[in-house]
Amino acid sequence: MTAVLPLGERFVSRDPEAFAAPSSHEENWRFTPLAKIREFFEPFAPDGASSVEVGPVPAGVTVETVPVASLAAFGAALTPADKASALAMAHAGDGGHVVVAEGASPDRPVVLSRVGAGGRSYAHHIIEVGAGAEATIVAEHSGLTQIAANVELIIGDGAQCTFIVVNDEESGSTRLASYAALLGRDSRYRYVEVALGGSLVRTVPTVRFAGPGGHAELCGITLAGDGQHLESRLFVDHDQPNCSSNVLYKNALLTSAARTVWVGDVRIRPEATGTQTYELNRNLLLAKGARADSVPNLEIETGQIVGAGHASTTGRFDEEQMFYLRSRGIPEDEARRLVLRGFFGEVLAKIPEESVRARVAELVENKLAQAGV
Repeated sequence: MTAVLPLGERFVSRDPEAFAAPSSHEENWRFTPLAKIREFFEPFAPDGASSVEVGPVPAGVTVETVPVASLAAFGAALTPADKASALAMAHAGDGGHVVVAEGASPDRPVVLSRVGAGGRSYAHHIIEVGAGAEATIVAEHSGLTQIAANVELIIGDGAQCTFIVVNDEESGSTRLASYAALLGRDSRYRYVEVALGGSLVRTVPTVRFAGPGGHAELCGITLAGDGQHLESRLFVDHDQPNCSSNVLYKNALLTSAARTVWVGDVRIRPEATGTQTYELNRNLLLAKGARADSVPNLEIETGQIVGAGHASTTGRFDEEQMFYLRSRGIPEDEARRLVLRGFFGEVLAKIPEESVRARVAELVENKLAQAGV
């Protein structure tokens, strides 16, 4: 039997030894093919190679590589919820440190591109967005990699941050990544995840609030192909009054051997009065045998909220849409592509920068073309 704990009993620790070896009987791991990632639950000597390219850095932003454990912000947003994340934190060496100055409004996105060249790695990066600042930060991953990674985002009071993660790594890659955001008073945070590549990718985006009035959006596009396991397991912890969150993930499974997992955990603590939250996951199956697991969880500990809800759907192409397009002379293949563009369009629209939005749309089109869709 799978052990299911209330969200309030979610175990976290910086100490890797505090975590037992994960088991498929645990709710946190019941969908993950553990046999493929056992090596990430014991310390290893990193032997991975990669190159990191930083795009033009706009005024008001600094990007540097530093011993991240020496930073005051280290651990401010993240206390690991699994052993792989704890090991990545314990072995944090030099990592990326992005700082957006207070009140700054950069005129272009900050783009960080990592290309893996094989081998195993740990990573821990920190992003700080100062009070009143507005910024878009893009992290692109490609190449071949085996990595356990953490990213902490500290969003200052009244700041606005869009953080876009594009995973387009090669077949054979494994990525276990935690993305933890801490939102200041009246801040706005938007996380957009685009999962295209890799053989096994498991992301854990989390949100906590450091003051009232914060708003978080967590959005995702997943395109899973042959033999891919793409998993997102998010947690929004409402522990401050008058905050809100919205979750929107859309997954398309392209082949019979594709697998996606989406788990959306939202907790509203007793002190989080005035909370408003909603989460939606939609899964589109394009082949028989494809499997999409979808588990929305909502734990409410106060009756004094504005609203809370969730929904999850899994199905095949909308036959009415297809019939409508075909009846107007549009070939079947083109009609399918149009339906898919419409399916993902709502999430793509969450990307504020046109250049980034166009780039992500191009990657999605390429993945569909490779799959013959």
